[in-house]
Amino acid sequence: MTRPSVPDRHALLTSTDVLVVYRDPVIPPRPAPGQPGTHSDFVPLEPELFIAILEDGYVMAFNGHVDLGTGIRTSLAQIVAEELEVPYAQVSMVLGHPFEVPNQGPTIASATIQITAAPLRRAAAQAREYLLDLAAKRLGVSRTTLRCTDGRVQSIKPSQTPHASTHGIAYGELLKGHRHALKLEEQVTLKPVSDYRIVGKPTPRVDIPEKAMGQLTFVHDMRLPDMLHGAVVRPPYIGHDRGDFIGHSLMDVDTQSVMGMPGLVDIVVIGDFVGVVAEREEQAAAIANKLKTEWRRCEDLPVLDDIAQALRALPAKHRPLLKEGNVEDTLNTASHSLQRTYLWPYHLHASIGPSCSLANYRDGELTLWSGTQNPHSLRADLARLLALDEGKITITRMEASGCYGRNCADDVGADAALLSRAVGRPVRVQLTRAQEHAWEPKGAAQLMTVAGAIDADGIPIAYRFNSRYPSNNSPTLALLLTGATTPSDLPFEMGDRTSVPPYHYPQRDISCDDVPTLVRASWLRGVSAMPNTFAHESFIDELAYLAKQDPVAYRLNALTDSRAIELSMRVATRAGWETRVAHSAPAGSVDDDGWLTGRGFAYAQYVHSKFPGFGAALAAWVVELKVHPESGRIVITRLTVGQDAGLMINPDGVRHQVHGNVIQTLSRALKERVSFEHGLPTSREWGSYPILRFSEIPDIDVMLLDRPDQPPLGVGESTSLPGAPAIANALFDATGIRFLQPPFTPEAVRETLKERLNT
Repeated sequence: MTRPSVPDRHALLTSTDVLVVYRDPVIPPRPAPGQPGTHSDFVPLEPELFIAILEDGYVMAFNGHVDLGTGIRTSLAQIVAEELEVPYAQVSMVLGHPFEVPNQGPTIASATIQITAAPLRRAAAQAREYLLDLAAKRLGVSRTTLRCTDGRVQSIKPSQTPHASTHGIAYGELLKGHRHALKLEEQVTLKPVSDYRIVGKPTPRVDIPEKAMGQLTFVHDMRLPDMLHGAVVRPPYIGHDRGDFIGHSLMDVDTQSVMGMPGLVDIVVIGDFVGVVAEREEQAAAIANKLKTEWRRCEDLPVLDDIAQALRALPAKHRPLLKEGNVEDTLNTASHSLQRTYLWPYHLHASIGPSCSLANYRDGELTLWSGTQNPHSLRADLARLLALDEGKITITRMEASGCYGRNCADDVGADAALLSRAVGRPVRVQLTRAQEHAWEPKGAAQLMTVAGAIDADGIPIAYRFNSRYPSNNSPTLALLLTGATTPSDLPFEMGDRTSVPPYHYPQRDISCDDVPTLVRASWLRGVSAMPNTFAHESFIDELAYLAKQDPVAYRLNALTDSRAIELSMRVATRAGWETRVAHSAPAGSVDDDGWLTGRGFAYAQYVHSKFPGFGAALAAWVVELKVHPESGRIVITRLTVGQDAGLMINPDGVRHQVHGNVIQTLSRALKERVSFEHGLPTSREWGSYPILRFSEIPDIDVMLLDRPDQPPLGVGESTSLPGAPAIANALFDATGIRFLQPPFTPEAVRETLKERLNT
């Protein structure tokens, strides 16, 4: 069946022959200080739709999140088809368009299937129960004698329901002649998991065919009649969004330097925002490159030669999270105590395609085509930027390159909007690779300090943990450059993700030091949970070594969650883990070519949102590698990854997410790090910011625990967490040296081995 275009929401709410499930307009609460969310005063006037069953039986379902390449469009459609008892092919998902979908906040934290799918599932179930009531009334029978199957209401026992057709009554037939609008209920009868036929079954992704056939899905391919092209000239304070110089550094733009160049339409200057508009894309780029600008020198850039020291020097607000017992006394009196400092580098989101948007500003209204992950938040930002009512801004969310968090998609949308307003025509803007790398809000660096102790029997008895995560609300860049908003010194309280280790320590002291940004930073896959897990899992591996125990056995004795224990045991068994103390025979043996071999284990459950947060999927890794001490080169020879995500809506989709997490984590752990010079990021192209190549990807053995009796858990980020510590623990097994900061590049391995062996 051909997917229909999206009818007007008002038409759906008022039409006959259609069944809709809606909720009254919701004014989204303002996010708590230090937390992501939409700052908006916009009051929606119309109800928000979740389900619409059309007269031909086709189902439209609405969710406020967007599909960032994770496959949620497919999984959400499975949920709806299952509850509504319709063929999967009859469900079309509408995602992310602010005037069409409920405002369910930013698409972050692996929350779509785990959280925002819940009201959609209830809406579908409510519609099914309503259809049963309609059929029972029409047929004059008890609804207990009826059931929904394949988009029809049928008799459970046809011989006992003579008025019902053998084939039942189609949903569309039941809806004819009347308006059916149901307000979403909190308590509805959900389909038992034991009766599922669609959820839990591998299902091909619905977005792939259009992409494979080259149909218009990506924002980069969007074109409009009379369209112009824009390019932006960014300030010299590259990648920074905090300081008095933001928005006040431009001294002069020499428009004469580009006058007469082919295609020039306009030069737009607002504060520190500089953009050019031309007839063709290459003309806009050429004009932007030649345009002469003069800027004040920035004197207040931070010194970033030593990231750890720069993080320590930041003003901090200490935030205690959890305190049990007397950690200090225990550390001072324990048989064995240990202190470590772990450093996580700045990372890029590194979207393969630079961000792109197309804007059309006409008669005081704006239409924007964007790859944003936060359509409602972007609409609010554009309203502030352009001094427009949000009701005058329409955002059409299209596919874009993977972002894994906040890249430049919102920035380039604002750029296009400003340029389109200036010329009164549609303007398309695509950033250069250097602009994308340099200006994207980086995944934040992080400093973790840990102290712990074990007793005479090797049992862990105390754990003190503190994390420094520098970030703010990373405002959309044009807001800062034009002076529409002021730079923010308010630290985001996001360093607490997975800050509590999963192991039993009778004495615990867990805290965060909330600090402002060093450079522009925002969330990246795993947020602070990935660095925090690197510290937790590296540290307990050291405690196991101090206790002279096998790393897996030691963890199993310290874990308290039965699912964590089962997952860890099954992954270790799957990998053929043999019990022994790390860095003992046969580890550390050198083969004929000079390679050392080692294996490492790590486990984590991604716990996200403001502390204490809630848990997503559980994951564990076993890494087997070889390392060449002279060259420093690492080769992953075998990789076993397990995940417990509860009920898997689409097992194929979960497997794809695990693979994606693993590949990106290997890249981040082995290669990726933003470099700086004179306080500015120098990683502005792929040569200075390498990512993993296809030839470097090992075979990945994935084990998915099937738990249909448990609620679904988010899988978009969870598998990433154990990767870096599993590699670091394998490096210790091979070399006897602890690696306390990724990436484990050949240069870093050589230097660390040389440094540690000489001390």
